[in-house]
Amino acid sequence: MTSLVQAEQAEHFNGYVAHYNTFNTTLLTPEVARAYGITRSGNLALLNIAVLKKQPEGMDEAVTAQITVNASNLVGQKKPIQLIEVQDRGAIYYIGTFRIRDEERIRFDITVQPSGQTAPPHRFRFDQIFYVNE
Repeated sequence: MTSLVQAEQAEHFNGYVAHYNTFNTTLLTPEVARAYGITRSGNLALLNIAVLKKQPEGMDEAVTAQITVNASNLVGQKKPIQLIEVQDRGAIYYIGTFRIRDEERIRFDITVQPSGQTAPPHRFRFDQIFYVNE
C-alpha cells in the first residue's frame, strides 16, 4: 500500500501529520486489493489516511487515531465511507472505499484525534474530482 502514496497530501497539527490521498481502486494491483479485501472497480475509489507523530530526530512514528469522515458531492449527496484500520510492518493506515461517478467532485470533511492526544480533535477539508475508469 505504501507504494501507492505518490500524490499524497498532508495536514500538520499539534506535533502530528496526517497523510491522506484518494484514488480509483483500479490502480491497486490485484494482489494488493485481495490482501486488503478491496474490490477493484472503475466506479469505486479509496481514501487512505495515515497519522504520524513528529519526532525531533529520525523518522516520524505511526500512531493509531480516531478518524471520522463526512463526504459529499456538490449537490449534497452523502458518500458513506467506513474506515478500517490496517497495520502492516510498522505502518498504520485507515482505508475505506466509496462509489464515484465520472467527473464527480467530492468534498471530504475529516476529523482526526490521535490516540493519547489531549488537544481537541483536528479537522480539515479537501476536495477532489474523480474520473471513472472502465
